[in-house]
Amino acid sequence: ETRANPSKGDSIKVEENFVKSKDGSKTDDEVVSREEEAISLDGLNVAQIKELREKSEKFAFQAEVNRMMKLIINSLYKNKEIFLREIISNASDALDKIRFMSVTDASVLETAPDLNIKIKADKDQKLLRITDTGIGMTKQDLVKNLGTIAKSGTSEFLKRLSDSKSSSELSDLIGQFGVGFYSSFLVADRVTVVSKHNDDDQYVWESDANSFSVIKDP
Repeated sequence: ETRANPSKGDSIKVEENFVKSKDGSKTDDEVVSREEEAISLDGLNVAQIKELREKSEKFAFQAEVNRMMKLIINSLYKNKEIFLREIISNASDALDKIRFMSVTDASVLETAPDLNIKIKADKDQKLLRITDTGIGMTKQDLVKNLGTIAKSGTSEFLKRLSDSKSSSELSDLIGQFGVGFYSSFLVADRVTVVSKHNDDDQYVWESDANSFSVIKDP
């Protein structure tokens, strides 16, 4: 299992359901089975993960985020692999930020001096984990950065997103405006981000693309 460094960084888990009925519905047995598979990787049993999700703080996505995700998913469904480039790019940015901070404050790297990005695929569980030892995010960062997009330039971005005529143009746009994280929903039913910033505890952000939740990692 690849989890977030206990002192800093992000661990992103992309979970896809490859066995769906034709109408996209899932039976209770399928849901329980998939939860048990995911839970076994996290070292938590079904009851523990259920309790964790029930206690988590629930949030609604900003309206612009919902619109943007629909545009990305509907326009890039034939180029799903783009999500990996975007997630790795984000991880690289996180490493750059902690490296830059260490120039004036070497202590920020004391707990995890080895800056790296790791990718682990579990074909049996249909899971992909991308882990970095970058700057990480606080609880407030998770809510703000993954639940909203900056107001400045939002209308322009959404208009250009709607007007884009090719997948390559759309791909460039989401990278340019820093919203590539949401492309992970091209391949995932559920996305989990485990993050630890030096100034806060470790938190778990989780979403099914309809809403998201945040809770302190037990």
